[in-house]
Amino acid sequence: MIRCSLKGKFKKEFNLKKDKLYKTDIAVVGDFVNYELNDDGTGVIDEIKKRENYLSRKAPKIKGASYRGERLEQIVASNIDNLFIISSALEPAFNNKVIDRFLVAGESSHVPITIIINKIDLDRDNLIDSWVNLYKQIGYETIRTSAVTGEGIGTVKDLLLNKKTLFWGQSGVGKSSIFNKIFPGLDLNVGEISTYSDKGKHTTVTTNMIKVEENTFVIDTPGIREIAPYGIKKKDLGHYFLDFTDYIYDCRFNTCTHQHEPGCAVIGAVKNNYISKYRYESYLRILETIEEDIIF
Repeated sequence: MIRCSLKGKFKKEFNLKKDKLYKTDIAVVGDFVNYELNDDGTGVIDEIKKRENYLSRKAPKIKGASYRGERLEQIVASNIDNLFIISSALEPAFNNKVIDRFLVAGESSHVPITIIINKIDLDRDNLIDSWVNLYKQIGYETIRTSAVTGEGIGTVKDLLLNKKTLFWGQSGVGKSSIFNKIFPGLDLNVGEISTYSDKGKHTTVTTNMIKVEENTFVIDTPGIREIAPYGIKKKDLGHYFLDFTDYIYDCRFNTCTHQHEPGCAVIGAVKNNYISKYRYESYLRILETIEEDIIF
């Protein structure tokens, strides 16, 4: 591992106005770079290769700061083969609206997505089955896992092999526990659930890429409480809901936001139960706040 700094030309190229509260990260986890090695063993990055893809979100808000216009983009990682969206059946409770926000961010970044619902051993009444079936019907591979019983862990490992996979989810859903079950040698820190908020406590504080086997890498990200997809306009949001695809082009207006317009085929599909009302509610919630900032 070589500690590197950025060559001065990058700092000049990405120099932003003083009123900007955030800047896009210049080099991110997953980037391929060229660097020059210094005599002391450190390096200087002088080139960042073109990214095949990258996953991003709006940069988190600074408490107490005022904002004008859209916040800047924060790139989470680049050159990803798989995006695993991790949720939990319980502790913290499954939240479909959060999953749908992650899905929109993934779809807008054109990254292959798998949904993993962890802690399935806690779901003694099989309440999660209907959600698994819903997301499978939409077209997402959806896997039940338990780091306690080992259910689904082998399936997850098979999907990881020879790939670069990013694990993304809320705090406390068990990302590190899944890593440790698949690759015991990692010995990653595992957090507890706050009994006050039923939300996880952060155990991973920075995004890290770990080589777990030859040609197999996992990207561990901090659990997040805020997810606001970056750069999506209201008129385009429906394109990132895969279950809208069969209806979206039959709307009367090509600028339809699928909220109140007459002749909207998506609204008609919801009324006829071709599109889940829960997914449509998620869509409306994102639509109404797409220019704002949502914290959960």
